[in-house]
Amino acid sequence: MSEQLGGYVRNVRDALAHVNASDPASGDTFFRRSMPRTGLYDSAGDTGQVALTTQVMTSVPVHLRAGDVITNISARSGATAADTPTNWWFALYDNSTTPALLAQTADQTSTAWAANTTMTKALSAPVTITRSGIYWVGIMVKATAVPTLLGSAVAPAIVTGERNLSQSSGSSLTTTAPATITSATAKQFAPYVVLT
Repeated sequence: MSEQLGGYVRNVRDALAHVNASDPASGDTFFRRSMPRTGLYDSAGDTGQVALTTQVMTSVPVHLRAGDVITNISARSGATAADTPTNWWFALYDNSTTPALLAQTADQTSTAWAANTTMTKALSAPVTITRSGIYWVGIMVKATAVPTLLGSAVAPAIVTGERNLSQSSGSSLTTTAPATITSATAKQFAPYVVLT
């Protein structure tokens, strides 16, 4: 057993038992998420770790498996609502070296995003994942003041080959997600996203 689990000599299932509390009651409920649902905080509480910048896309990695069908993307605002939004959307990108857009939600235009509110939006069409790997979920809000989001502080890559856990890309974005993610810059706050 110790050879299979490296230096850990106890039962891994026991060590992960606490995760049961944050999972759906039914094991048949399909979902994927960017990080555990516990230990999150509101980016409003840390001015140095910005979740969103107006008209710039923030993207986070999510592990998806071949055969997954992604229909919706969800994110939750923190204590600060969107102030006078004019465009906002979620998007799903593939696991290519230069991630390509698979689908985005409709542009929500001036739809309010209140404080402490989960927003679940449908992609333009369900996406069936054809190969397992790390995919990217993008969030863009154009507003007088963008909402804060729930998530986690993350370190930028330190070891060669590590991927960003949160990144920004694009500028002057409005109604449409970019066709690819290019020239991404590491961020130190990763929003919590859920795919269903």
